[in-house]
Amino acid sequence: MSKTQRFKRVGKLKQPIFTTEPEHETRPSLRSKSVTIRAKPKPKPKLNPFPISDIPVDKLTILPPEFCQIDSLDLAPRLLGKLLRKDDVVLQITEVEAYRPNDSACHGRFGITARTAPVFGAGGHAYVYLCYGLHSMLNIVADKEGVGAAVLIRSCAPICGLETIQQRRGQKTDKPVLLSGPGKVFIG
Repeated sequence: MSKTQRFKRVGKLKQPIFTTEPEHETRPSLRSKSVTIRAKPKPKPKLNPFPISDIPVDKLTILPPEFCQIDSLDLAPRLLGKLLRKDDVVLQITEVEAYRPNDSACHGRFGITARTAPVFGAGGHAYVYLCYGLHSMLNIVADKEGVGAAVLIRSCAPICGLETIQQRRGQKTDKPVLLSGPGKVFIG
């Protein structure tokens, strides 16, 4: 299975996990023209409000590809609060960063290469790349095929599978540390 197909599409519950839609703030990135969008902090939620056995898996829906086939700046806030699922791990997206082909930090800025070909695919696919030879960075490809835009998943909150995440990382630590940066989100 190729890296662009290792994750199921970003899903959401038919019934929301939280009763209110998460508010978000937008701030420009200092290193490029990209925009970082973070969910505003909420009061401290329970560590694991929905154990894996309590999540109605049959109620999760896979988002259609058309959901992601819009400009990356429009897609980024729409991804906040959506769920990523692999095996028994379910993560809620809490921070994203949008990249367009004209951004100096976008992998699509120099055109299609063997390494960047997935980011030029149709919106909705996962694009995972290795940063500095250390960190796997998870992106959701945005826009139409051939554009070369993506949204970096910078941070997530574990909904289920915290023990699995700790086991995969070899760390017994709190959840904010486990998923607090873009190189820590990839759960493959």
